[in-house]
Amino acid sequence: MNKFLDAIRQADSIGITGHVRPDGDCFGSCMGLYNYIKEQFPEKETLVYLEKAAPEFSFISRSNEIRHTPDEKEYSLFLALDCGSSDRLGSFLPLFEKAGKRIVVDHHISNTGFGQENYVDLTASSTSEIIYTLLEEEKISRKSGEALYLGIAHDTGVFKHSCTTKRTMEIAGKLMELGIPYSQIIDQTFYQKTYVQNQVLGRCLLESLLLLEGKVVASCIDKKTMEFYGAESSDLDGIIDQLRVTKGVSAAIFLYETGFREYKVSLRSNTELDVSKIAAYFGGGGHKKAAGCTMSGCYRDVLTNLCQHIGAAMEQEEAMGN
Repeated sequence: MNKFLDAIRQADSIGITGHVRPDGDCFGSCMGLYNYIKEQFPEKETLVYLEKAAPEFSFISRSNEIRHTPDEKEYSLFLALDCGSSDRLGSFLPLFEKAGKRIVVDHHISNTGFGQENYVDLTASSTSEIIYTLLEEEKISRKSGEALYLGIAHDTGVFKHSCTTKRTMEIAGKLMELGIPYSQIIDQTFYQKTYVQNQVLGRCLLESLLLLEGKVVASCIDKKTMEFYGAESSDLDGIIDQLRVTKGVSAAIFLYETGFREYKVSLRSNTELDVSKIAAYFGGGGHKKAAGCTMSGCYRDVLTNLCQHIGAAMEQEEAMGN
């Protein structure tokens, strides 16, 4: 018995959303599920609500049907994907809250279980991987498969992060058997950069700092610099991962200014350092080795606060012999 699919079968209308500033897994899981429902249950009124994502994702089938602003609809079923807490739904939270039934599908360790039903698997590489396991495998089409593969590839860093498991690779292999353009998906959405993206990346690397005796690398970009390059937040994807692979560092920090003295923080770990705990302390969350939050203050104060917590966590890690 598949309770997840039963909920879809019993619903007259279905809404789907994910977290603010959707990344590859958020976009892929939402669109993978959306395409599946549209194909298997065409009689149901189904819509996806997401903020605008990277233009590179627009090849995914039906991405032109995504609603970018909330409306007054009331759904019998609403699904929140790849979202650890209700506040991460942003402007689409009211749609979720007034739905008849609310389901959460996620893989973040910081998930608060805010749905009436919660499908949270901390062992999964991505929410896209969980969605694959919740659907009827033989009915997953190439259109759904492309979206789910996109999500899995992005949250695993193209299958190199520690969240990648044997199950992850087996599911990716089954999606490849659908005939999806897997190499093209990876190149065009993960590795390929626009000229502006390369300029911003170069600027961030050039102005990066080594902190805590070279154990942490950090960089920041403010709104004025982003405006100079004509860069959007989606143009910053991948900067934190490039910082992370700096030889000899245990952790990486990347900040970008979203408002007056307000910064979006991305954290990455190369060791057993649990950056999700640090992000959670500042009201964010994520995974053990990849997490984020939003912080206020001047750049130096934000960085100092983060380094104090990272340094203390590193000392504790060393004391435990890791």
